[in-house]
Amino acid sequence: MTAELACDALTMALRQRKPPSGVIMHTDRGSQYCSGKYPQVITINALRCSMRRKGNCYDNAMAESFSTA
Repeated sequence: MTAELACDALTMALRQRKPPSGVIMHTDRGSQYCSGKYPQVITINALRCSMRRKGNCYDNAMAESFSTA
């Protein structure tokens, strides 16, 4: 997955769902999410960035348990 694909997918989701500002966007530490472009999309859209800790595969469990998709 590329940073461009991740940014395009996030932008499309934001356009369709129109979430309020301050929504937490939780990701792993993949290179596409740590790139320069992805954090810009987060900032421009007034989202809050959350990334799991390095080496902790259970970090996502809390965020994933609240998934509504």
